[in-house]
Amino acid sequence: MTPPALPLDLPLDELHDSLADPLMEVMNFLNEITLRHPDAISFGPGRPYEGFFETGSIAAYLDAWTRHLTEDLGRTPDQVRTSLFQYGRTNGQIHELIARTLRNDENIETDPAAVVVTVGCQEAMLITLRALFAGPSDVLLVTDPVYVGIAGAARLLGIETVPVAEDGNGISPDALLAAVRAVRADGKRPRALYTIPDFSNPSGASLPLERRHELLRIAEDEDLLVLEDNPYGFFTRTGTIRPTLKALDTRGRVIHLGSFAKTCFPGARVGYVIADQTVTGPDGRRTLLADELSKIKSMVTVNTPTLSQALIGGMLLTHDCRLREANKQAVDFYRTNLDVLLASLDEHFPPAVRDRTGIHWNTPDGGFFLTLTLPFPADDALLRLSASEHGVIWTPMRYFHTDHAGDNRLRLSCSYLSPDDIREGVRRLAALVERRTAP
Repeated sequence: MTPPALPLDLPLDELHDSLADPLMEVMNFLNEITLRHPDAISFGPGRPYEGFFETGSIAAYLDAWTRHLTEDLGRTPDQVRTSLFQYGRTNGQIHELIARTLRNDENIETDPAAVVVTVGCQEAMLITLRALFAGPSDVLLVTDPVYVGIAGAARLLGIETVPVAEDGNGISPDALLAAVRAVRADGKRPRALYTIPDFSNPSGASLPLERRHELLRIAEDEDLLVLEDNPYGFFTRTGTIRPTLKALDTRGRVIHLGSFAKTCFPGARVGYVIADQTVTGPDGRRTLLADELSKIKSMVTVNTPTLSQALIGGMLLTHDCRLREANKQAVDFYRTNLDVLLASLDEHFPPAVRDRTGIHWNTPDGGFFLTLTLPFPADDALLRLSASEHGVIWTPMRYFHTDHAGDNRLRLSCSYLSPDDIREGVRRLAALVERRTAP
């Protein structure tokens, strides 16, 4: 009998250097902690609440999509079968419905041809970065703290990122201008800025309307593109709804990144890019940026799964392409959860405790997240202790910062939990803090 082949050993330093970056371990580490402590209450994931999902709705959405193909578009049974079972158009099949939904929900007017339907927003980020960043002198400006998805995509592509500080109202215009000038002084080109203007992940901060206009003015003056990511915009706690940067954009500076993970359901893995800028070739021929992204997408995922698009398309049709109205129950639920989280923090960390320890947190206007600052490091070792001995999981903010600004901070996500679990989770977190701060 032939002995089994020995596995080949590949030195890590002969693989892409991004694999040695601690950033690439973040998701795996958090998953490991969660799996190891299944009974812990987790403030870690930014997932939608599962109580909104009904398995029977899957068939209903698929039926709505097939009716649309036959009754509205006049497709034959053979054509319907092909659209469901075969490879599809690279840039997607539900682009017209997405454009209609954005018009209804966000007052964004876009040609459906400018919509690229992607495999989640993560692919939208990846293909957009790959298209825009042509060489090593092109720099991506990112909010600090920054969502790990964009930071990880840039790292994989070898794109340099430069942090731009947030304050309580999101990205600071003064910090943005300073970063742009510092990059240029270094002989490089600030190519684009990535931001989540509404209820940012991880900080929960939002840009006021005046600051949105100011950011767009800076983008025009400094020849910057803006990558706007908008997964949480519906979920206001205060009732205030601000226009997206794309809706305010009159000079074509904003590339809008979207996802149906929070407003429909994440299992479909459907996102999109609004890339309505024009691209002029050396022969003078002009195309949409969306068409250029299509070339990259065709080499990454070929196309977004047609069944996933059918389900999201059916959901959009079911709700007359008005997801803001369809999400009213979710908006109320997440508002309640964030209110419960803030009230629980007030209860377990009263002013006397805050004065003694320096503990404090922000009060977001909506979304899924807030950040809590502690008088000691919120590192991986403390997270292990928190999960194993106190039964509560959270996310260290150091994962989202480029320096040590997040060492003593943690992110709490309240979207995935019931109000009772939030109250109990904060009680457990308070016990951990008391253990570490008791005289």
